[in-house]
This record gives sequence, structure tokens and C-alpha cells, in this order.
Amino acid sequence: MEELKTFLQLAIKANASDLHLVAGAIPVIRVHREIQTVGNEILTTASVQKIVNALLTQAQLKELSESGDVDVGSRVGEINIRVNIHQQTNGLGLAIRLIPSEIPTPEELRFEDSLLEIVNMEAGFVVISGPTGSGKSTTMAAIIQAINEKHARHIVTLEDPIEYRFQNEKSLIEQRQLGINFPSFQYGLRHVLRQDPDIIIVGEMRDPETISLALTAAETGHLVISTLHAPNAAEVVERIVNVFEGAAQQQVLVQLSATLKMVVAQQLLPAKGGGVVAAREILLSSMAVQNAIRLNNLPTIRSAIQTGKKQGMISMAQSIKKLKEDDLIE
Repeated sequence: MEELKTFLQLAIKANASDLHLVAGAIPVIRVHREIQTVGNEILTTASVQKIVNALLTQAQLKELSESGDVDVGSRVGEINIRVNIHQQTNGLGLAIRLIPSEIPTPEELRFEDSLLEIVNMEAGFVVISGPTGSGKSTTMAAIIQAINEKHARHIVTLEDPIEYRFQNEKSLIEQRQLGINFPSFQYGLRHVLRQDPDIIIVGEMRDPETISLALTAAETGHLVISTLHAPNAAEVVERIVNVFEGAAQQQVLVQLSATLKMVVAQQLLPAKGGGVVAAREILLSSMAVQNAIRLNNLPTIRSAIQTGKKQGMISMAQSIKKLKEDDLIE
């Protein structure tokens, strides 16, 4: 573990977001979206295996052996990391995301006023979307911490893996990790309603049953916040609806139209002077949006975003334009 700690400290010193340790290759870090090598020593199969053995439990090692891939959250010294461990030609590879110890504030992440409304919501369904590495987890963590500081709520998170770690302030926060504290998102969602939550955080909606359970939880008076991989807000709605067919789809259309409060689609852009900045498209619930969903007239959602500026909606083009006006991006 000392060798891993050394690599992590070098990554932090370079202000890297990611560290890659791959058997048969020189260690690599990602800084401001560009990769660069660390030193010139090629990692051996044995040294990478030693790091993996220190990170994983016996059950996780078995999963890695059987499936060839495993995700885990860990803490090395004072450094929080999210790790994907996978088999590759020369042995094992680790893709390590460094998680800041301090949770960024909404101000630091330049939250829009409409995005801040989530902090005061008591019930409904909120989806944060974007490609891998677009900052969804960071945005969600900032929202949770803002709620924690402002409201007395019982917050239960279902994560894969746990990334940011929270300290109870006004809220009681229970963090649960897939594969350790619950076997699947479906199982976790089915049982979480017995635990008297106010807010349920679902790390990712991967299948129809998880989506259905999340909508039912929102329908029964809980605030449910989850993530989905989709490039824009309108496509989030389309993907949720289109995983169902027939009568099940009709039920989801009714549930979604009644419970959906907000969809946030974000991407990270290179910032002037280095680093990245988030551009966000925001879809809010309105009469037009509710009708479009209920009647399965989903293509009209895009135009609703374009014309919903007064209600707080923002298209991706409008968000990027604002970043240019504020001289934050080229």
C-alpha cells in the first residue's frame, strides 16, 4: 500500500484527476484532460497484483477473477479514491479517480439558481446526467452537503462505490456501498423505504426495475436523486421511457410526468488558465413538460427547454454562451 500512496501523492502534487497503474506500462496521470507519464519505470505484474491484493477483500478478488472487472471505493491515508480494477493483456490495470477530501460548494461549482432549488425540495425525482467523467458525482455531493448544512433530513445513499464521505451536520446521512452493504440497486431500493428516509440517493439507474422503484419512491413522498448516462436532458427522459414497453411504459409515463422535478445534463469544458468548468443544461417540470411526458410526445421537450428560460430552464447552448460571456472558456 505504501507504493500506491507514493503514486497518489505524486498525482496530487501534479493536480491530477486520475492515476493509471497498468502492469507492463509506465504509471500515467491525467492532468487537465491530458495524460502524462510518472517517472520511467515500467510496473511489473507482481507489483500491480500486490496493490490490488491490498485494496480488495476476498469476495472482491473472487469477483475480479470471475468477471474480469471490479469497482471499489477506498481511502489511502487521507486520500479518497474510486478504483476500477480490470484484467488486461499483461496482467491487471487500475484506473484510479482521486476524490477531493473537501466537498466543493455550490458556489465553487457555479450552481445556477434553478439547480440550487434541489436543496429545498422535499419530494420528487431528480436526474443528473452526462458522460463518464463529467462531474456528476461531484455535483451530487455538493447538493447532499448543502442539504446536510441547511435541513434536518434522513439521507440514505446507495453507491457504487462510495466516493465522497459525509459528516452528519443537520442531517443524518447513511452511506451504503453496492456489493458490501446491499447486493443490487433493486434490492437496496426495495428495502430502503423501510428505513424511514427523506432523501434517497441512487448512484446509477442501470435497468428498468431500478428506474421503476426509484419512481415509486418519489411517488410516495421521497426526494430521489439519481444519475444516468445521457448527453442531454431531453434524452434522459427518452431513455427512461424507452426501456419500458406496453402497459409498463404507460405507467412510467404517468409516474414520470407527476414526479419529475429536474433533469441536469452536464459536461466539463477546458477552462481558461487550466482546469475545467461545467456547462449545464437544466430541464424543469412545467405544465408543458408534464403534458409532453404524459402524452409520450417527448420530442417537444427540447423546445420546452429553449422557451423555458423565464422558469429557470437552460439549454446547453445557452450555458456555454454564458461561460464565454463570463470569460471562463475560450
